[in-house]
Amino acid sequence: MFSATLNTHFSGNMALFSISEDTPVGTQIYILNGTDPEGDVVRYGLAFEKGSKEYFRADPKSGNVSLITALDREVVEKVRIFVTDANDEPPEFLNLPFIVDVSEDMDAGSSLYKVHAVDRDMGSGGSVSYFLQSSPFTKFTIDSHSGILRIKPGEKLDYETTRTHFITVVAKDGGGKYNGQYQVMSSSATITINVLDAQDTPPMFVGTPYFGYVYEVSGPGSEIFTVFAKDGDEGNPNPIQYSIVNGSDGIFSMNSSSGCISLQADPMHLRNELFELKVKASEVSPDNKELDYTTTMVTVRVVDLNNHPPTFYGENGPQNRFELTMYEHPSEGEILRGLKITVNDSDQGANAKFKLRLVGPGRVLRVVPQTVLNEAQVTIIVENSSAIDYEKYQFISFKLLAVEIDTPERFSATADIVINLLDTNDNIPKFSTEYYIARVAENSPGGSNVVSVTATDPDSGLWGEVKYSIYGTGADLFLIHPTSGIIYTQPWATLDAEVKSKYNFYVKAEDSEGKYSLAEVFVTVLDLNDHSPEFSEDFVEKTMVIGAPIKIEALDDDAEEPNNVIEYSIMKADPDNIFEINTDTGEIKLKPFVKSLDIVHNITKHKDCKWSLVVQARDRGNPSFSTTAVVKIDITEATLLKGPVAAFLMQSRENPLKALGAMAGFISVMVVMTVLISTAMYLRNSKSNRIMPSRRIIRRRPRDRCQWNLNFKKPFGWPDSSNRFVVEDPEGKNHNISLNNNSPRGGFPPPSAPKLPPPPMSNLKYGERMGTVPTISGTLSSKGSKKFRRNTENSVSNALVSELKMKLEQKILEANQGYC
Repeated sequence: MFSATLNTHFSGNMALFSISEDTPVGTQIYILNGTDPEGDVVRYGLAFEKGSKEYFRADPKSGNVSLITALDREVVEKVRIFVTDANDEPPEFLNLPFIVDVSEDMDAGSSLYKVHAVDRDMGSGGSVSYFLQSSPFTKFTIDSHSGILRIKPGEKLDYETTRTHFITVVAKDGGGKYNGQYQVMSSSATITINVLDAQDTPPMFVGTPYFGYVYEVSGPGSEIFTVFAKDGDEGNPNPIQYSIVNGSDGIFSMNSSSGCISLQADPMHLRNELFELKVKASEVSPDNKELDYTTTMVTVRVVDLNNHPPTFYGENGPQNRFELTMYEHPSEGEILRGLKITVNDSDQGANAKFKLRLVGPGRVLRVVPQTVLNEAQVTIIVENSSAIDYEKYQFISFKLLAVEIDTPERFSATADIVINLLDTNDNIPKFSTEYYIARVAENSPGGSNVVSVTATDPDSGLWGEVKYSIYGTGADLFLIHPTSGIIYTQPWATLDAEVKSKYNFYVKAEDSEGKYSLAEVFVTVLDLNDHSPEFSEDFVEKTMVIGAPIKIEALDDDAEEPNNVIEYSIMKADPDNIFEINTDTGEIKLKPFVKSLDIVHNITKHKDCKWSLVVQARDRGNPSFSTTAVVKIDITEATLLKGPVAAFLMQSRENPLKALGAMAGFISVMVVMTVLISTAMYLRNSKSNRIMPSRRIIRRRPRDRCQWNLNFKKPFGWPDSSNRFVVEDPEGKNHNISLNNNSPRGGFPPPSAPKLPPPPMSNLKYGERMGTVPTISGTLSSKGSKKFRRNTENSVSNALVSELKMKLEQKILEANQGYC
């Protein structure tokens, strides 16, 4: 007994198969034919009971069944073939599509529908469970075993909010093996739930809030406003009826079917301007019973009809053009009183409210008031005085607008305002430039044109006429035409660049009222080459030292280059190869090969070595002028004198007066310096408190007399850092003199110096001065030493240290008193 194992469906029934016992072994006796719904590869095989003999074998790929053991009919075998199930089928929903109609008033937890799905697999693979695949906010739930769909507890359907719900239900099997692997198979389907409307919502007014208006032209029966309401249950709406609950006061009526509110009285008889009507919309059942209702308010305003636009009025009635004549540049803030304008709107309330504004050149004028209710006097004020300029506009035009503010019609009115301007003298003449630059050739004849100036005055009439004049220190040689502005030279004037080449003066432009402006004129006199170069003398004698140049010079009186630039050249020389000249400086020198008088003697037979040259000086002007001079040159060799003194003497050989003048000047300077220094010393000594009223000179006998020459080592007589002087005696010995007041004997202790003789008897009274007081000289001497004093007084160096000498004399006086 055996069973055939097939992993899929197979055709034929091998259990009813018969075969002859004499069938040879290896004969193909049967073909297993199987298919797989998923398209997987099918494999074949046979299974035999344990202990039974195997007679057949199935090829796993082709399904061919072959005999592998000889058959014997007398041997009976019972064959059973079992095919085991695999989880290869998903659940399938029945009765698709799922569409459910549910009333919105169905209670939570109510059963809505039962879904059913089958799975043809066996065992757990054939069991089916259900769940919803939806958002967590779904209003529905499903029983996982029975598939019954219900409304979630606490949830309620609302037709007015959501009329259709779409949910997805999933059916899955219990899972099983397939091809050796465990798998769970599922399928899904969509359930469409249509919510049916129920009568649970009252009527709703559409387009609230409601406002109606009663106009002045309305009459009884006029429709004021129509309200509209609809049943909140739109799926099955009921008819609506309208009515006025209160607020009508018999003035208004309402159509119960259309909701139209009508006027029942004349507007002229209405005492109130505002009415509040409460109206009701009710649902009516088919048997004409009121079911549910709602109310709202309707505001009715009695208003004026906007049928009058704003209007401008003048002194004689309505007017749309106003003119004014005024002078330019009125004061800012000034009211244009010549304009008499009134504006009016005959409507009432908001219909009579409008704005005023001016349209024209910006920020020149402004209008007051800017907002008007019913009527106002229009005032126009100057805002920008400078913009009201006759030179820019002879007249200015504006548009005066009146436009309603809060009306749908936006009625408006327009008036033209024309301001004719009169000119004033508000401008000064103005030159085309702040300064003028002119050039005129020298030697131009009198009356020659120099430059033309231009000034303009934008004022009209006589105010715009300009007269010119000139003034200033440089204007003496010039005139100006008073109306054309042409500047020309005086008839008698002669311009010479060599005398004066630059002139500047002012030109004034003035109107008829004296308003003026200035400009500066700069005139340059152009130089002409009208002078030739000139030497100081036609015949010049010079002495030339070999190796040093001599110089000649010519002057050109022209004012500017190149007319006054001179070039020098040697026109004639005999011989002509000895000298050369610098073309720019006029320096003449021997050529480099002439280095001694011997070479000069070899060149010429003249033993006096005096040669003559013809030198030309030519300017660079156009045309060019020139002049010549004869230069006589005496050639000599350099002397033994060297240095600046020698050079000065050599240069002064030809001009002795020059040398004498220099010496006299030097002596004069020295004398003046001496006088000044002496005067300063005298004035200082006369004011000094250190000079005693009377003073004695201590003298020794003639044989013991000793002169002390004070030779100050410091150039200006100042002591060194130790406050000491060095004094030299007639024998050439040096003695140090200290000015230190801390010395016990007054700072003058010369151990080798002879003692001074006692002072001679004197009959001088107190307060008289001694005949000889050495306040200038630095040497102690007797009265008879006049020559020595003169030599000392002539010493410039001793005079420069006079202050130190006075200090020294004071020390000597103190020392003399000590000896006495």
